[in-house]
Amino acid sequence: MRRGGYPSEVAARRARDELLALSREEQAGRSWTVARWLRYWLSTRTRIRPTARMHYTRDVEHFLIPHIGGLILGDLTSRQLNMAFAQIGSTRNRSGQPQTPCTLQHVHTTLRAALSAAVREGLIVDNPARRVELPARARPQAQVWTEARVAEWAATGQRPTIAVWTPGQLASFLDYVRDDRLFALWWLIALRGLRRGEAAGLRWTEVDLHAGQLSVVRQRTTAGYDVHEGPPKSAASRRTVALDQHTVRVLRQHRDRQQQRRRAARAEVGKVCHDSGYVFTGPDGLPLHPGYLTQRLRLLVARAGSPPIRLHDLRHGAATLRAPPART
Repeated sequence: MRRGGYPSEVAARRARDELLALSREEQAGRSWTVARWLRYWLSTRTRIRPTARMHYTRDVEHFLIPHIGGLILGDLTSRQLNMAFAQIGSTRNRSGQPQTPCTLQHVHTTLRAALSAAVREGLIVDNPARRVELPARARPQAQVWTEARVAEWAATGQRPTIAVWTPGQLASFLDYVRDDRLFALWWLIALRGLRRGEAAGLRWTEVDLHAGQLSVVRQRTTAGYDVHEGPPKSAASRRTVALDQHTVRVLRQHRDRQQQRRRAARAEVGKVCHDSGYVFTGPDGLPLHPGYLTQRLRLLVARAGSPPIRLHDLRHGAATLRAPPART
């Protein structure tokens, strides 16, 4: 470690002696840069989900290190951080738009967690990120696709940030996709509130059609394009979902068609269909990539002529919608 700028040799020796009297943790806080600490902190985060690691790494490498990485960890102040976040807020995202308050909040959450770890390790005594002031983040509320909103969307292309269908719009969509290979998946997400990853990771061993229930014990998520399978999003997400008679009938029909496709594939020379045990699979019998479900829903919504919604918005409407009668 090298430091300069002292008015005399005596002052320099005094500073050296003060540093040597500190603990190793305190010495690290006086000598490590913010960049070094952030990367070390990331390397110790061994029990987080791959998606969380990807977001942390993006925040650290893309936002934090370019703006505060060269500062000394122990000298970091809330004034420096406020200036850094003002600079981050003036940059543009991939769409050429200013960084959103949501992005700034995510970056701040990452920095605050990293500096809190530095406090616990004894490198610093206070977390200056606690006093950073950020723009308020407006939380958009889900809006129903009323006739007026549908007309405005058709005329201008403008749509709500979060939108849900009316029961009639949902029934119309489900009627349109009833012959789709993933009809049962759209049904479960829309009417039983499964998340995309939970539906993609659902296995037949977790479905009890006799008792009319299924258990959510895993999910398939993505980090970039890579798929990772693990436990649900939170402890509360590990749950048992009751299935009404219409949903049981839909799942029975889906299982029967899946078994028919598997038998047909076995009868054809050179065609392979795996018995993976997943409820929703591709033509090869293997589980689906979660990103495919998002793309597939977008395509089907456009073909059905329904007002657009995201896959997660389809789930959001489940709490207020009642299941329409199943068609046979």
